[in-house]
Amino acid sequence: MSKPKLLDTPLYALLHKDDIRGFNQERPTEGVIDMRGGDFRGLDLRDLNAAGVDFTDGYFRSADLRGLDLRGCSLEGASLAHAQISGTYFPPELTADEILMSVNFGTRLRYRTK
Repeated sequence: MSKPKLLDTPLYALLHKDDIRGFNQERPTEGVIDMRGGDFRGLDLRDLNAAGVDFTDGYFRSADLRGLDLRGCSLEGASLAHAQISGTYFPPELTADEILMSVNFGTRLRYRTK
């Protein structure tokens, strides 16, 4: 399993300063935002505009994700251990069981393929 890392990008730094408004203002309007493998432990990410963010292998232990729309994000391999997820939209490829396993036991998210 890959270890979470602190990313060296201005947008990631804004998230770690709890500046969600700043992130939403500075983010590009098009394209993918690379946050792969990032350490988001304990962050309050409510109100984050997460459209197009690649959270592959992200580590969200005890993060506050309430009310986020993650349908346009890649979450393959992310861990949601003890995250708050009330009202969060997840990509339709993720089953409820998969999400609950990750929240309760810290397993990495695996997408259902057809």
